[in-house]
Formats: sequence, structure tokens, C-alpha cells
Amino acid sequence: MRLAGRPLRPNRRLLLGSLLAASLAGCGFQLRRAPEMRFRTVMLRGFAERSPLAEELRANIDASSTTRVVETLGQADVVLEALTEARERSVVASSGAGQVRELQLRLRFSFQLSTPSGRVLLPPRQLLLSRDMSYSETIALAKEQEEAALFRAMQSDIVAQVMRRLASVNDL
Repeated sequence: MRLAGRPLRPNRRLLLGSLLAASLAGCGFQLRRAPEMRFRTVMLRGFAERSPLAEELRANIDASSTTRVVETLGQADVVLEALTEARERSVVASSGAGQVRELQLRLRFSFQLSTPSGRVLLPPRQLLLSRDMSYSETIALAKEQEEAALFRAMQSDIVAQVMRRLASVNDL
């Protein structure tokens, strides 16, 4: 290796490599982790019995180092109540023959956060995500799988938004 026309000695190579490694180590890179919440226990209420959104939310809360999900109101510091959870599908474009060409998928979730005594910590909030998807009847099975994948991705986005909102609660 040469620097400005002179060959580098082995100890200078080591020094240059160490400086490069130190500069990369100090960039602040960290793996994403669950946000830390100021309450220790949360109860999920108002979700459908086998709601995939509730299950993913439960897993994300339990993955947090500070908070866990409980089943009874007496154990809970806060209550996350689902007001609306809806998956919607509408036709956006169709051909002259009436065949569907494009769909819009929407995932709507409304919730509020309160204490077990009823004091509202986060007033009702609505999260709405939508995705457009092309459609062809000749590959309906593949499009059905694409639709399911898009709904899973939107669900993960909503869970991440809810987690950030829960982490922003300061006054218990």
C-alpha cells in the first residue's frame, strides 16, 4: 500500500486500520429494539378473539424490557382499548368489461389508552394505512397471497406506530 508516493510500513497500516475501525464504531449504529415505556403492565381490551393485530402487539410489548401484557384489570397499570380494527378492500379501477384491475387495501385501527380507573392518557386515535395493488383474475391465487402479505406489512407498521405512541406517554 502506498500513501503520497511512499510505501506504508506495517505499523502505519495498523494505525490507519485502527483509525478507520474506530471511526466506524463511533457512528452510533444500533439494532432497532422495542421502545421503553414508563408503565410496567398493560391490559389489551376490545380486540377480536383471534386478532392478528392484538397478537403482534402483545408480542412487541412483551419483547420490551420494561413492560408486559397482563390479563386482568387489577394487575394493569394502563389499559389499551381497541375501538376499531378493520381490514377493507375496495376496487379502484376496472376494465371496460367490468374486470377488476386495481384494488386498494386499507387497515384501520382506532385505540385509546387509559388507567384502570378510567383516566384517559391517550385520547382516541385512529391509524389508517392503505396500499394499492394491481389485480388479474388469471393469477388470482398469487394476488390473494400478495394481499395477505400487504395486510401483514401494514399490520406491522401499525404496531410500530402504536408502540411509539405508548412510549410517548409520560403522565401516569
